Amino acid sequence: MSTDALSLTLSALADPTRRNILAQLARGEASVNDLAAPYPMSLAAVSKHIKVLEDAGLVSRTRHAQFRPCKLETAPMEQVAAFIDAYVRHRTASLDRLDDYLTKLSAGDPDGTPN
Repeated sequence: MSTDALSLTLSALADPTRRNILAQLARGEASVNDLAAPYPMSLAAVSKHIKVLEDAGLVSRTRHAQFRPCKLETAPMEQVAAFIDAYVRHRTASLDRLDDYLTKLSAGDPDGTPN
């Protein structure tokens, strides 16, 4: 398995539980217990999910005495968005070319030469 940052992020985002944890963290910092509350799994299982998110840089933890809240980190998702955006731009350019061609075709000029 590749360990580059983008691959780690995409792998972490592939799991619905981890995506839900990120959605919870989008509302603010939370403890592991708070993050585990909605799930019918052990605290250890949720902790493993959080560890995957941490390894991908999507979650960080701070320390306030005994409390170690988890916090959402968005930089890795911005990298994913940039990766996807390149393909969206390519698709948009292709659709623009198709639209231009269809416009010329409907005008009776598929080659784009004047009548």
